[in-house]
Amino acid sequence: MTIQDKTLLDEWHPVLLSSALTDRPVPVVVLGEKVAVFRTSDGVHAFKDLCIHRGVPLSLGKVKSDELVCAYHGWSYNGCGTCTRIPSLPANRAIPSKAKAFVYACVEAHGFVWVCLGQPEGPMPKVSAYIPEGFKEVWMGPYTLQAAGPRIIENFLDVSHLMFVHEGLLGDSDYAEIGDYQVHEEDGVLTSEEIVVYQPDPDGTGRGVHSRYVYEVYGPLSVAFTKRDRDTDHIFRLFLMVLPESEQRSQAFMLKQRNYAYEEPDDIFIQFQDLLIEQDREMVENQKPELLPLDLQAELHLNTDRLSIAYRKRLRELGVTFGTA
Repeated sequence: MTIQDKTLLDEWHPVLLSSALTDRPVPVVVLGEKVAVFRTSDGVHAFKDLCIHRGVPLSLGKVKSDELVCAYHGWSYNGCGTCTRIPSLPANRAIPSKAKAFVYACVEAHGFVWVCLGQPEGPMPKVSAYIPEGFKEVWMGPYTLQAAGPRIIENFLDVSHLMFVHEGLLGDSDYAEIGDYQVHEEDGVLTSEEIVVYQPDPDGTGRGVHSRYVYEVYGPLSVAFTKRDRDTDHIFRLFLMVLPESEQRSQAFMLKQRNYAYEEPDDIFIQFQDLLIEQDREMVENQKPELLPLDLQAELHLNTDRLSIAYRKRLRELGVTFGTA
């Protein structure tokens, strides 16, 4: 692995929906590193996707008796990465001490499996502390986008694109003006003041409302907004967590929460988000430069871009270089 971005190396990255990890190992890519993720009775695990013996991906193997078994020569690794069995080795021979898998930190939280390639700051993803309980939840993704992770995040934070990219759903071009707002920081989290937007059909249920948005940035690639209806007590929360596979290829995962329409099937909200992602795809996959510029002089900014500006400044402060320019 040649990535030198310590900030992203030490971040928790979502790699799978929990429901996607069953009884077989799954290959994923994190910051260009190939990783094998698997489940045992003890929980979830992540290894470098390479058997030390002859270089076959461990994700081609199987999970047997709570151990990951290489498909090539049957070497077995326990959840700690220690090789416990080499079938071709005589019974009286000790297993070489170098017979180990390279282990990465791996946890399961809020319906996702997360991997950290470096030294995580905490035992759980930071975003976990901000996901409230008691809401109806829908898990979505992954959405594969040929775009840098920071570009995808900034698109999510960009209020003024709603009236054009998502016109008729999340905005109306005849009501494109955005009131001034400020961005504040507390405990490392960026939070916008309330932003009011008229939306003809903001959640796929066909009901037009004046929505009040508050955005939050928890980390370089994890954000959310809380949307409240002006006329009801309806609350809608949407979390976006981006897995950076390479500098220009990402996987987007989303968690939707709401305190209304409990009887509506999840598919309605998933299909609606699928549509929005496809509308966003055309924008983020064609932006130039492909990597997000952190030099604020490189592009023109308006007051309505305060959140994007704050996000770029935060990335620069953190020293994020992967996916930025």
